Amino acid sequence: MRVELFSKPDCCLCDRAKEVLERVRSKVAFDLEIRDISEDPALLREYGEQIPVVFIEGRKAFKYHVDEWRLLERLKR
Repeated sequence: MRVELFSKPDCCLCDRAKEVLERVRSKVAFDLEIRDISEDPALLREYGEQIPVVFIEGRKAFKYHVDEWRLLERLKR
């Protein structure tokens, strides 16, 4: 399973999302890619005000907040 987190530095919501993702990853194995949108002008334009954004297998799963229970449920499907 592949999970992507779109985030940028100095984003407290992004830091919380990373914590949730790591906690869940200790229970359910998945590949995590963290993408810094500040390094890509196109991503920054598209997601600049919507971060953090989490994609699971290429599909948007969460925006702003990552619910740990819902994430676990989605990954177990």
